[in-house]
Amino acid sequence: MILLKPIQDILDSISGEFSNYKKEVIQDFWICLVSRECSLLGRKEVLTGKAKFGILGDGKEVPQVAMARAFQKGDFRSGYYRDQTFMMAIGLCTVQDYFAQLYADPHHDPFSKGRQMNAHFSSPLNDQFGYPLDHTGHYNVSADISSTAGQMARALGLALASKYYRKMDDPILSSGFSKDGNEVCFCTIGDASTSEGIFWETMNAAAVMQAPLAVSVWDDGYGISVPIELQTVKQNISIALSGFEKSDNSNGIKICRGAAWNYPELVNLYKDGIEECRQNHIPVLFHIREVTQPQGHSTSGSHERYKSKERLKWEAEFDCILKMEHWIYSSNILTKEQGEQLKELSKSFVRAEKNIAWSNFIAPNLQLKNEVIELLTTANCLEAAKQLQIIKEPSVHELVELVRQCSIASHYPESIPSLNAWLRNQYEIAHDIYHTDVYSETKYAAISVEEVPAEYSENSPEINGYQILNQFFDLKFENDKRFLAFGEDVGKIGDVNQGFAGLQEKYGETRIFDCGIREWTIVGQAIGTAMRGLRPIAEIQYLDYIVYALSPLMDDLATLRYRSGGKQSAPAIIRTRGHRLEGIWHSGSPIGMLLHSLRGICICVPRNMTQAAGMYNALLKSDDPGLVIECLNGYRLKETVPDNLEAFTVALGKVEILEAGSDLTLVSYGSCIRIAQHAIETLKQFNISIELIDVQCLLPFDIDHEIGKSIEKTNKLVILDEDVPGGASAFILQQALEAQAAYNFLDCPPRTITAKNNRPPYGSVGDYFTKPNSEDVVEVILEIMKSYDPSKFRS
Repeated sequence: MILLKPIQDILDSISGEFSNYKKEVIQDFWICLVSRECSLLGRKEVLTGKAKFGILGDGKEVPQVAMARAFQKGDFRSGYYRDQTFMMAIGLCTVQDYFAQLYADPHHDPFSKGRQMNAHFSSPLNDQFGYPLDHTGHYNVSADISSTAGQMARALGLALASKYYRKMDDPILSSGFSKDGNEVCFCTIGDASTSEGIFWETMNAAAVMQAPLAVSVWDDGYGISVPIELQTVKQNISIALSGFEKSDNSNGIKICRGAAWNYPELVNLYKDGIEECRQNHIPVLFHIREVTQPQGHSTSGSHERYKSKERLKWEAEFDCILKMEHWIYSSNILTKEQGEQLKELSKSFVRAEKNIAWSNFIAPNLQLKNEVIELLTTANCLEAAKQLQIIKEPSVHELVELVRQCSIASHYPESIPSLNAWLRNQYEIAHDIYHTDVYSETKYAAISVEEVPAEYSENSPEINGYQILNQFFDLKFENDKRFLAFGEDVGKIGDVNQGFAGLQEKYGETRIFDCGIREWTIVGQAIGTAMRGLRPIAEIQYLDYIVYALSPLMDDLATLRYRSGGKQSAPAIIRTRGHRLEGIWHSGSPIGMLLHSLRGICICVPRNMTQAAGMYNALLKSDDPGLVIECLNGYRLKETVPDNLEAFTVALGKVEILEAGSDLTLVSYGSCIRIAQHAIETLKQFNISIELIDVQCLLPFDIDHEIGKSIEKTNKLVILDEDVPGGASAFILQQALEAQAAYNFLDCPPRTITAKNNRPPYGSVGDYFTKPNSEDVVEVILEIMKSYDPSKFRS
């Protein structure tokens, strides 16, 4: 282990009956000292301007080395941004790694490719080609997020996968992912964040489901400046959760309590608690109290502003490293002289490693600086070259900014080809660093899944839409044990629209099961199980309720691949239903909100259940996550079952031209397609030829630019959408007119037909006047044609 090399001589010199124990303690003490020095120097690097912001782990060193002792290969961590000591203790974070991320060094940050602030950790779960690595042979760290308590939902899913693998007891299924379901998910959280609803939702779900989840709460008495008496009932989270505690004949959680400064107590606490969690799948809460925070919350402020002198004095006396040091001396593990030697060595070691990390980061910039000075001088931009000479250690963006200013000042950028060639190269490099890995770039990418057309024959039956889905899911469960489904009412009754009817009885409660009304953790279950090799379909009963799950979808699932630099993925499928029914809460189409929030997730908007099945097939062949929004009013409409129901796929990211036409392009999706088709039938009596395009998938969107090609032919565009004005229709307009450059082909302003600004009221009358109908479509298109192509109406 790299961090132990500086003290190897001391470790080698130890002999005797308890030598191994002494070595372990000294190693832990050394890791604590190194981590503390990283925090102290990290703060200085921020305050001197070398880094943007510092989240530091000082004060939590001792409980984290104790926790690391119980962490085994195959286990998962779903933590928060103060776990640096733990990461160092398990050997996944060196000092250079730590500072590389602090500097946002894209070439040396192994956790996020320079995309996340410091102390946001991850470990590779798949290789560069998208193949999963052997999770059982590694310490696994799910990519961190900054959203407070956001790690809780994913942690539940990671733990749930162990439960699934143990119950399935299938060596082939679990190969590379689990060993008998013995893996524990370690989750860490600050005490103030336990006030977030997702903490309580997760603890309740873990207690009900009995998932092997071990949650450590670091309790330092504050949430930034807000004291615990304003945060937590009874000022004690473990007492507040005492009603969750497991008794002999009930589900529930085990509660363990310890002081952050008591090293031997903490080692035993974690050893015993994790063993019970691992063997019996009992969730455990470790409430670690009397934590100190020597430098305050972060580099953005000083804790002296809100802590009393008495509190600050107590924190100095009960610093966990100081207490551990005193215990080591009293236990004759080290002499005071050896302890002082280690402390001095830790300072020089961290300083030297930090300097290497800075040199690694800044050296390429200095080379670029000399390159730019030469370019500017050659281009006769002498003042800019002189200005750059003064900047000692420029960042890449400062260099680019200066070159662009010179290019702009010339009025004719093409007259300085050397500068512009250099700029193009920098933007290509920046694209690779900052703009990749939003979606999969492996051969399993959703847009790379080969399209397999639906096949029909004379014997293809016509049945209700929900029955097509039911048959489809039945086939999937029969042929793939990785496939599982869960959500509100999914299990026993087979979901509210019967897509899973009878399947729980056929395939068992382990694979198809009900969940409580808790959308946030339902999505968390999907994220975690998908990360561990399973293929979950998680149901959010109605699209209107997805707002309760927006945080894990937006902050976690959509960004997972990006924030881990492509090393992690979660091909979870979120199933829901929306669009036209009636009423404020069961007819939502907040597509614009989702488009703006969920870049990184495929958003599929099928017009019927057959098309939905093809989209599920495509997503299940992909390593991208997907959200499938089924038409709420389409389950009992008749559809013909494809003969290749299990195999056919819809090409994600591609539109479908449902009707060819020459007069006007009409673009829509989902339930609005039926409205458009009805309107087109009416328009035929006016001899108007409409090209109807079903978007099918909003993210990714029309990758072949078929909409632009259609507009080039028809010169007119109407977008039909149930979202509010400026919602999804605005996105489609931007894509067609700007991204596909179709503006040049229009001979009249494009039009959007959308819902009104308010959400639909209850009842058919209110729905008719609030959401677009076929008469709206007919009248708008007639108005366009009369104004811009009156020849259509000449007798």
